Amino acid sequence: MAESKVTVIIQSLNGLEDDLDSLNSKVADMKKQLSVKALNEIDKLLDKTREMATKEAEVTINASKAKATAESAKITKEGQLKLSEIQSNIDAHFDEAVKHVMSTVLKA
Repeated sequence: MAESKVTVIIQSLNGLEDDLDSLNSKVADMKKQLSVKALNEIDKLLDKTREMATKEAEVTINASKAKATAESAKITKEGQLKLSEIQSNIDAHFDEAVKHVMSTVLKA
């Protein structure tokens, strides 16, 4: 009788051991699945972050480009005005300058 109780206990313990092994295996599989899901989520978030950073960079670049274009146009306009002013001064004083040069050359 004692032997059969020991046998039953051993069989129960073997069953529990099998159940524990099965649970350990399932837990290991769940860990792997969670790890894969976490890596997938990390990849998705990384892609979204890159996309957002790219869009933000494009906005910043476009704003800088527009500002630089406006500044360039302003500088070009100012340059043209100064050039026109210089050309007007040259035209206005050309005859006087020629007379001065002629008188200097003729005196020498």
